[in-house]
Amino acid sequence: MVNPRAWLAEAIGTYALVFFGPLSIIIAIAMFGLSMGPEALLIISFSHGAVIGLMVYVFGHVSGTHINPAVTIAMMATRRINVKDGGAYVAFQLIGAVAASATLAAIAPTFGAQVNYGVQEGPSEFLDSSVASGFVVELILTFFLLTTIFMVAVHKKAAAGFAGIAIGGTIFLIHLVGVPLTGASVNPARTFGPAVVSGYWDYHWMYWAAPIIGALIAAFVMNYIFVKKAEKEN
Repeated sequence: MVNPRAWLAEAIGTYALVFFGPLSIIIAIAMFGLSMGPEALLIISFSHGAVIGLMVYVFGHVSGTHINPAVTIAMMATRRINVKDGGAYVAFQLIGAVAASATLAAIAPTFGAQVNYGVQEGPSEFLDSSVASGFVVELILTFFLLTTIFMVAVHKKAAAGFAGIAIGGTIFLIHLVGVPLTGASVNPARTFGPAVVSGYWDYHWMYWAAPIIGALIAAFVMNYIFVKKAEKEN
């Protein structure tokens, strides 16, 4: 069933993520400088977790609040969403992401340009700038994001009303440990929007491939080992 309202919900939800998430980075560097101190890290991590957690409650009943191509691709692969809606979800997620980054470029050009409007800039020195290590980090972080989504939002026996808190909390944790390592994308749209506006495309492939692979692994494990079993019991 094709659902244009859900497509719009995905665009708005992704806009919120790519606006408030990178805006927190811009604010952090304006307040604390380019060094990633604990205060800046907490602001960035909390902002990303909060906006995604809130969007789950705002649009979860409309579109499922994927706001992430890796999530949508995993849902298509496990037949939780049809291909027509899934393709439109991804397209509207990317549109929302680019629109959000363009807004940041318009309202905060100076400080925004210093951080390429929030685009992830590849593996850090903590990983010896290793692409292989960065790829594994992004894959693992996305695996646990999708694990949370399937077990708290898809699983029929999950406690009602806690999906936004659990998913937002997972995003908070992912950014707390992942920002110093890879910038913590776990979402191709989150990287794509700032990349389009800033023109920074280094390592861009990694922020598509690793989250999608991590999402697919988690989706198949959680769906066919845990979620399907609960559905059969019901």
